[in-house]
Amino acid sequence: MSDLRSLPSVDKLINTSRGSEWIAGYGRPLTVEAVRATLDDVRAGYEMGESLPSQAELLVKVVDKLEAWVAPTLRPVVNASGVIIHTNLGRAPMSPSALRAASWVSAGYSNLEYDLAEGKRGTRLLHAEALLTRLTGAEDALVVNNNAAAVLLALTALARRRRVVIARSQLVEIGGGFRIPDVMKQSGAILVEIGTTNRVHLRDYQKVINEQPVKLVMRAHRSNFAIIGFTTEPALDEIVAAAHASDIPVLDDLGSGTLLGTAQFGLAHEPMVQESLAAGADLVCFSGDKLLGGPQAGIILGRSELISKLKKHPLARAVRSDKLALAALSATLLHYLKDEAVSEIPVWRMISANQDEIQARAQGWMTTLKSGEVIPGESTVGGGSLPGETLPTSSLALDLPHPDRFLNLLRENNPPIIGRIQDGLAVFDPRTVLPEQDEILLEGVQKCID
Repeated sequence: MSDLRSLPSVDKLINTSRGSEWIAGYGRPLTVEAVRATLDDVRAGYEMGESLPSQAELLVKVVDKLEAWVAPTLRPVVNASGVIIHTNLGRAPMSPSALRAASWVSAGYSNLEYDLAEGKRGTRLLHAEALLTRLTGAEDALVVNNNAAAVLLALTALARRRRVVIARSQLVEIGGGFRIPDVMKQSGAILVEIGTTNRVHLRDYQKVINEQPVKLVMRAHRSNFAIIGFTTEPALDEIVAAAHASDIPVLDDLGSGTLLGTAQFGLAHEPMVQESLAAGADLVCFSGDKLLGGPQAGIILGRSELISKLKKHPLARAVRSDKLALAALSATLLHYLKDEAVSEIPVWRMISANQDEIQARAQGWMTTLKSGEVIPGESTVGGGSLPGETLPTSSLALDLPHPDRFLNLLRENNPPIIGRIQDGLAVFDPRTVLPEQDEILLEGVQKCID
């Protein structure tokens, strides 16, 4: 093409065999828009001194634009980073049963808010509720869309314009800028800080409870950092006793929360939901998509009188969970009820993975690629849980001239592959790679090596 007059019109490009293919694949409105935008780009480039593309090059530009516009921004990735609950990578992968349950109720209609026995309107609040109360012994349960919403709802419904006591050591910030003081302010609760950053005594709670009208005592688990050294803090049952002596309820925000003991897998103890309830906490909040291993959800357990107030509050509708999450959560909870969580829920399967099996997978990768070496390393649980805790692992390490560029190439793979750099090596941890993704990982790595 020599000048702008040689550029084909939008109609001319649309009314070609290629144009018909584009319309069939992308629809006429989007195709017309892509052709027009491509011609505009070419004209703008020509004014800047760029040469005009050939007819074939122009067609490629149109296709590239169409593909870029329709490409999903949310995509599956292969997580070979060794971080099990990777917040940036969608946290917990769900079990096949949870995926089937979500697909099953979303493929058609469901009884989300329909009482089949009575033939009239029902409530979505009962879904997963019976499983949660059976598993934990709680009087009642409520599921909302995430744990931040659970905390906000509890504070708003129970303590708006009233004082809430919390230790300074628990004024935490988690990922995404979620700060306990800010959430309290948003809820309308009045924050009453006690103790110091590193030392909080039971008498600090007793003093403020005796001197001021307090509506709620809150404990927030430090799930993503640890305070060590010259520290002290009363146990939850002691806090509960002090609060209950003045008829004040206690809200325990566990953050991640777990239904299984973590010490059995060689990790530090992470507070369990059942322990908080046994200690007398009136409400316990935790996440569904971290150590529970299910979909994004905020779970509130506790006294039926308080849960009832939360269910009736207007904010509950704004933060309610949808049918996909409720179905997947129910399927996930069934794994716990059937005592199969470790074998069926991916995060627990990864946490409990046998070191010999991990090493064998890494060796297998090395043999297939005919490259690299297997080195010892550490996996982390992640997801705002068990700060500083790691699990021994064996990883495939590749010694490449520019490992950072290599990892960049892998992120451009389809699907993207996420590794990490350790001691100047490109490293891939089998612990967090789902078994069915091995072939995808190896193909992507080999392609980028070549």
